[in-house]
Amino acid sequence: MNFRNRSIVALLPMKAHSERVPNKNFRDFNGKPLFRWILDTLLLISEITEVVINTDARSILAEHGLADSDRVRIRDRKPELCGDFVSMNRVLEDDIANVPADVYVMTHTTNPLLSAATIKAALSLFEQEEAAGNADSLFTVNKFQTRFYRQDASPVNHDPTNLVRTQDLEPWFEENSNLYIFTQESFARTNARIGERPLLFETPKLESIDIDDQADWELAVAVAKSMQV
Repeated sequence: MNFRNRSIVALLPMKAHSERVPNKNFRDFNGKPLFRWILDTLLLISEITEVVINTDARSILAEHGLADSDRVRIRDRKPELCGDFVSMNRVLEDDIANVPADVYVMTHTTNPLLSAATIKAALSLFEQEEAAGNADSLFTVNKFQTRFYRQDASPVNHDPTNLVRTQDLEPWFEENSNLYIFTQESFARTNARIGERPLLFETPKLESIDIDDQADWELAVAVAKSMQV
């Protein structure tokens, strides 16, 4: 992965409030605040020149020993971009307008188990496919080959009267919010982190937990402990 000397900036948005898991971003997760897990992972990747944290929680970060440095930039979130119902694309738009880069990598504090190796593999694939003209962005997914039903019990992707092996079903893919890669140009075309010609990148199952609620938290803690053994 060389990216031909292009600059890569990681965007790590972080807010003070969390509804379903109180104080989630700053709560102790297996020995250190949750936000430090993915931040430390991003800082392991030498190709990433800077990690930008767009936040309304500068003072809380300071309490946990984090301040601006040569590779971490804390940006105070504008009041009009604060709140639980503001689109993340608006926050990213503000970062892109103020922090120029050739390539942006965006992730969340709620993906503590995502590894540097996986992020590097995604960057490498994006570099290859973008250079070939096959893609302008990338997002990570979970792959499913199972039988889905609608709420009324009608089948979505299979025929209950003609069962086939689940491994022979058409695969479906769930956006897992672990990682997004895009450029300023691709973002401008769609006003979103997913461009017009995105790549789907499947992440390892044990790395793909996205912490939305308490059950996710407990699962991620258990997996993290098992990976540390």
